[in-house]
Amino acid sequence: MLAMAGRKQSSTYTRNEKCLISCDLTYAISKIGGRWKLLLLNKLRHKRMRFSELKNEFSYMSERMLTLQLKSLEQDGLVKRTVFPEVPPRVEYELTQLAIELDPILELLSSWGAKQRTQRRLQSGS
Repeated sequence: MLAMAGRKQSSTYTRNEKCLISCDLTYAISKIGGRWKLLLLNKLRHKRMRFSELKNEFSYMSERMLTLQLKSLEQDGLVKRTVFPEVPPRVEYELTQLAIELDPILELLSSWGAKQRTQRRLQSGS
C-alpha cells in the first residue's frame, strides 16, 4: 500500500491552517469539528465500545470513514484505542480524560442547539 503524500508546507491550505490554529477557539473546534466526531464522542460518553458496536450504531457511515474519524480522535488524545490479543481480534474505544473534560461544554452546546432548533421550528410554523 502506498503512503499518501503530505500537503505542501507552502500551500495556501497549510498557511491558513497555521494562522487559524493560533486562535484557541479555532484550535479546539478543529479537534472536535467535522461531521462525525461529535457524534462519536457523544456515543462514547457513557461506555466503552467495540469497533463492531460503533459500526452498527453508525451504519450510515462507511467503515473507512469510521476508522479515519476514530484515528483522528485518537491522535488528538480524545479517544483511547485498546487492542486485545484475542482471536478474532477485539478493539475497544473509550474517551480519555481530555475528552471527558469536554463533557460540560458539549452539554451546553447541545442545549443551545436544542433551543435554536425549537425556535426555528416555531418561527417556520412546523
